Amino acid sequence: MSTISSRVAVAVHVLAFLAGKRGEAVTSETIAGSVNTNAVVVRRIVGALRNAGLVQVQAGVGGGAQLAREPGDITLLDVYRAVEEKEELFAVHQGSRSCCDIGGNIRSVLQRVFCRAHEAMQSQLSQTTIADVFRDVTGRAAACPGEPSFAVPAGAGREV
Repeated sequence: MSTISSRVAVAVHVLAFLAGKRGEAVTSETIAGSVNTNAVVVRRIVGALRNAGLVQVQAGVGGGAQLAREPGDITLLDVYRAVEEKEELFAVHQGSRSCCDIGGNIRSVLQRVFCRAHEAMQSQLSQTTIADVFRDVTGRAAACPGEPSFAVPAGAGREV
């Protein structure tokens, strides 16, 4: 199975990390330590999240990133749309032979199927929030020696 990109997963990781640090400006270096990647990668992701209104960034000493919205108000679809550059989830090959029964019709058939699959994926992503991810992650995590543990911030859960 191929993947869209790792940007969505990294962005969700960044936002879940920020959900655990509510009220604090967190540096890209600190976030990169959790993601286990370079701070430059985190800064690019944070920039896209900032452009989408999901995080706010404070420059300078004592600066960093914070959530711009409540974790329960940020869906994974918001994250996907903020960081995924491609419009289409699936690519359909070019150059089929139009005089062939299969080649002449495969593109339109596949585009319909792929469009429905993309819509289903977006529907699923819209049903999960950063608060849900944070709650699930912190609920499963066993405290790692030497690593900070997170308390679930007030209001981080989704109201039902």
